[in-house]
Amino acid sequence: MLDIVSLGTAMRWESDAPPVTAASVDRTRELDRFLLDVEKRAFRIARIAVRHDDDALDIVQDSMLQLARRYGQRSSEEWRPLFFRILQNRIRDCLRRRKVRSKLLGWLPSRADDADDADPYEAVADGAPLPVQRLATDQAMQKLEHALFELPARQQEAFMLRNFEGLDVAETAQAMGCSEGSVKTHYSRAVHTLRERLGDSW
Repeated sequence: MLDIVSLGTAMRWESDAPPVTAASVDRTRELDRFLLDVEKRAFRIARIAVRHDDDALDIVQDSMLQLARRYGQRSSEEWRPLFFRILQNRIRDCLRRRKVRSKLLGWLPSRADDADDADPYEAVADGAPLPVQRLATDQAMQKLEHALFELPARQQEAFMLRNFEGLDVAETAQAMGCSEGSVKTHYSRAVHTLRERLGDSW
């Protein structure tokens, strides 16, 4: 889904990269496998947070590059929480830029034909019939994504890292840059709110 070239391999060709050795090649391959494993889930997390496919793709690619550049030589056990901390920081940066841009554009006259006002999740019919089960799953996922988008940012982060990525409490705390107690609080509140909005069937 994501058109991401082998980032670990690409990093070897930077001018300040260390000499290529058998160990560095093995490490690069290990990093490539890790990035390949997390890319789709990371994209889903970013897309739910920013509600825009292109922005989400940029966020994931930038997060992968930052992990490769800054933490590629760290222990592979550290990569997952480090990557998702970088991802969450990039998401916050994107939302912050949008907020600033929105304030600046608020001074300008509104235009009815402004393309930025379009709903990025507006459905486009492709005419292809979907199986009932897939349709039901897609609809349930859309409801969940919409409910997640309405959660406070920290609750959203805690829920997605724990459920979509499967991080434990300690890893989630490291990724979010907060205490384990805060993770438990944010996660509990997120689950409570989602159950209220989506019903017991969820």
